[in-house]
Order: sequence, then C-alpha cells, then structure tokens
Amino acid sequence: MTEPASAPVEKLSFDDALAELQRTVAELEAGGLALERSIVLYERGVVLHERCAALLAEAELTVKQLVQRAGGALEAIDVAAGGPED
Repeated sequence: MTEPASAPVEKLSFDDALAELQRTVAELEAGGLALERSIVLYERGVVLHERCAALLAEAELTVKQLVQRAGGALEAIDVAAGGPED
C-alpha cells in the first residue's frame, strides 16, 4: 500500500488536491485497510476537501468581483477571500 502523498496540502493546486482527494476516497471505499491506515487517509481527505473548498471560494469571489467597465471591458477587483463584498 502506498502512503498518502507527502506534498503539503496548502501548496497543491485545485486540480492536484481534487485528484488526490478522489484517490483517497477510492482507497477508503475499497475497504480492507488497517484502522490506522484508514484514519490517516480520512484525516488527509478532510484536509484536501478543505483545500478544495477554499480554492473554490477564492475563485467564486474573483468571479463575483468582475465589474463591467464602460465600453464593455471587464475588470477584476483585487479582494481577499472572506473580505467584504463591495
């Protein structure tokens, strides 16, 4: 059996985090794992899920902050996730 990926979750792109999360879920669903292994995988899966959710929230915020300028051009307003929506 392979160990969970050792890459720091906070460094993973959305696609990489989602792919690892999918592999983790598949391994857990397959069953037959030792309890300790299942716990390690579950914990990593929770962290991966949180990473994906945070990256999606940032992307959603970016899309919401697109403002149409005069002449039809779009401009992205630089805001931080969790900040006020103006």
